Amino acid sequence: MASSSLFHSSLSSLTPEHTAFYQNPTSKPPPNSPLTVSCTSSTVDPSSSSPAAATTNNSPPLKSRRAFDENIRDEARRHRAPHNFSAKYVPFNSGFDSPESYSLDEIVYRSRSGGLLDVQHDLDALGKFDGAYWRRLFDSRVGKTTWPYGSGVWSKKEWVLPEIDDDDIVSAFEGNSNLFWAERFGKQFLGMNDLWVKHCGISHTGSFKDLGMTVLVSQVNHLRKLKRPVVGVGCASTGDTSAALSAYCASAGIPSIVFLPANKISMAQLVQPIANGAFVLSIDTDFDGCMKLIREITSELPIYLANSLNSLRIEGQKTAAIEILQQFDWEVPDWVIVPGGNLGNIYAFYKGFKMCQELGLVDRIPRLVCAQAANANPLYLYYKSGWKDFKPVKANTTFASAIQIGDPVSIDRAVYALKQCDGIVEEASEEELMDAMAQADSTGMFICPHTGVALTALDKLRKSGVIGAGDRTVVVSTAHGLKFTQSKIDYHAKAIPDMACRFANLPTQVKADFGEVMDVLKEFLLNKAPPKSK
Repeated sequence: MASSSLFHSSLSSLTPEHTAFYQNPTSKPPPNSPLTVSCTSSTVDPSSSSPAAATTNNSPPLKSRRAFDENIRDEARRHRAPHNFSAKYVPFNSGFDSPESYSLDEIVYRSRSGGLLDVQHDLDALGKFDGAYWRRLFDSRVGKTTWPYGSGVWSKKEWVLPEIDDDDIVSAFEGNSNLFWAERFGKQFLGMNDLWVKHCGISHTGSFKDLGMTVLVSQVNHLRKLKRPVVGVGCASTGDTSAALSAYCASAGIPSIVFLPANKISMAQLVQPIANGAFVLSIDTDFDGCMKLIREITSELPIYLANSLNSLRIEGQKTAAIEILQQFDWEVPDWVIVPGGNLGNIYAFYKGFKMCQELGLVDRIPRLVCAQAANANPLYLYYKSGWKDFKPVKANTTFASAIQIGDPVSIDRAVYALKQCDGIVEEASEEELMDAMAQADSTGMFICPHTGVALTALDKLRKSGVIGAGDRTVVVSTAHGLKFTQSKIDYHAKAIPDMACRFANLPTQVKADFGEVMDVLKEFLLNKAPPKSK
């Protein structure tokens, strides 16, 4: 076996000493090369650059533990290898060779015409290595502690921020989130046997926002070391973005500033930036109002904008799509359903899948579904109009508070992604999303209301026959259910006005008396007893 560290030092480089091995990336590797064996941690000295050093009598030597006074950053620094990959900002929907482009070290959020920017990678350089190479490289890094590749994001560093120094990376080894088979929910409520949930809420701060924020804060850390005028990082947030920003900034010792709409996020979400030491402004407006303010402020003060207008976030979020493919052994699912608010996430999933197709890791991409709350549904209305008339809406209160956005920044990105993959947009009412959340929880999940929106979209597409019973379908769960306990409490207490709460599970009140306890237990068990076989 060869270690993931060996990949870092001898496979990620295009330096002259490796040209013999790389002269034909698509050919079969030499018999003793690291590509012919499985990759686990701590088995080979990563300082060796010789492929033949990977094996000795088919039994690799054990890697020595690093010195007691050396940490994993120090170790990575010793085994650092040069790279020939690059990325830059270009106007959205432009290629790498666009006449307008910007270094990632520039502080820029919009193109000269005022449009969105996108991070474009040099696919020609990446394409010198075939899909099999990238699959093996990415798979070799999963679950390791080698800096920074133990992160689900930075294990794809060459596709994310290829030029950043490892020393500048700020990571909590985020990503690598659970993809689990929702067996009972799929069978009982949808008649499906291949339904999966990508639980992005199992991450450092409890949401998928960590994936983008590790990239953005790492780049800010890099810019500050370059003495660029960045005194802090700011965002408008409905909860999860502020949690991720404040945690990563706190880790790097960078001031964070958070604009929150007053009384519109859960207490669990509010306490995260407070606990991480962010400067929190509770503002008497909604998310769209906060977004307008933070954009105005960051244009006047040296505060780096961390919202998804900043395309660096997309680079981290797209790795969740690559993870899904890895977790299916590089088989492509039929459908991926993503809750949508500011709409950067739906484009991020498209971008991750599309890069895998373009670089030969897979031969197709899944169809995407963007699921919106009916109380904040500008993309859904645009989709229903045949993409003819986009109008921002005034977002009304929804239990899916993180997607309570009426004027999404990434509308153009989302529409492009959906058109490219024959995608669909669905919506969920408040009662539908809360019922879906309760049903899912009753089968062993503990999901957020936004996942309830996605499950509602799936249910509607199943009933209409668009998604088949045998279609492999992935629902993206964007945050942890523990952030939304109050809404769950209110649902099961039937305390939500004008909502039936059909699947509420109220506690049974009983006296501390053996006979009464036995009576209620017998009644419960009789109702739950399996039917007698004939």
